[in-house]
Amino acid sequence: MASQSYDDRDGTIWMDGRLVPWREAHVHVLTHAMHYASAVFEGQRAYGGQIFALTQHSERLVRSAELLGFTIPWSVAEIDAACRETLAASGLRDAYMRPIAWRGSEQMGVAAPNARIHLAIACWEWGAYFGEEALARGLRLDIAPWRRPAPYTAPTASKAAGLYMICTLSKHRAADRGYDDALMLDWRGQVAEATGANIFFVKEGVLHTPVPDCFLDGITRRTVIALARARGVEVVERAIWPEEMEGFEQCFLTGSAAEVTPVGAIGPWRFEVGALTRQLMRDYAAHVRGNRRGD
Repeated sequence: MASQSYDDRDGTIWMDGRLVPWREAHVHVLTHAMHYASAVFEGQRAYGGQIFALTQHSERLVRSAELLGFTIPWSVAEIDAACRETLAASGLRDAYMRPIAWRGSEQMGVAAPNARIHLAIACWEWGAYFGEEALARGLRLDIAPWRRPAPYTAPTASKAAGLYMICTLSKHRAADRGYDDALMLDWRGQVAEATGANIFFVKEGVLHTPVPDCFLDGITRRTVIALARARGVEVVERAIWPEEMEGFEQCFLTGSAAEVTPVGAIGPWRFEVGALTRQLMRDYAAHVRGNRRGD
């Protein structure tokens, strides 16, 4: 059975300062963001009626817009409040949330300095991003044909819509080849991230993760690093080359949508869904629900 279309649902969406019926949350076909990718967004989750790391997400949304050359006409505190209002209106306790800001339709062409800046926030029920089965067996990742761009070629510190074009292409190709997702290398050929999540490896009890110098330093990534260090686990942020994957024992992804999801294979390399991965999955699940540890 096909999933319900995202434009045909009950509920409300916060849009430019007010809640509107879900099916009436429209933008014009000549919206600048549709043609020139002048949009930034966030992905965040609510657990038990509380939005995890809400202010961090709102702050990043504002920074992302500034990197794209526009200012969101709502403060971080106002964005936080709008997110809470949207969640309350949904009636959901556990939900995925999508704030998005974009240039409107007042101007058409590459330059649109006078286009109105819009902000919308939607939320919906969304379980395990990769499905419950993946949490048990671990994901299978292909190697993406596209690479994360150098920071001098794109605003890579921004969670900008345009930067996800190659993620979509890479994930579609992976799905066509029977994989769950794809590992993206960066422009140097080093390990970067999956199509929408950061990546970690385990070797001899030590966590290794790429330096986020051309992709997002994810909020979930930073949370998991802190949780690991709180347990006395050494975390090494460094350049990682693909051939090193042969020597890693475990692997997992982190992200607001993915949460902590184990990886069982990347291309020809195999990984165990091991004890440290399982522990960090429990720790993260406990942490986002307000509990200190997942023992």
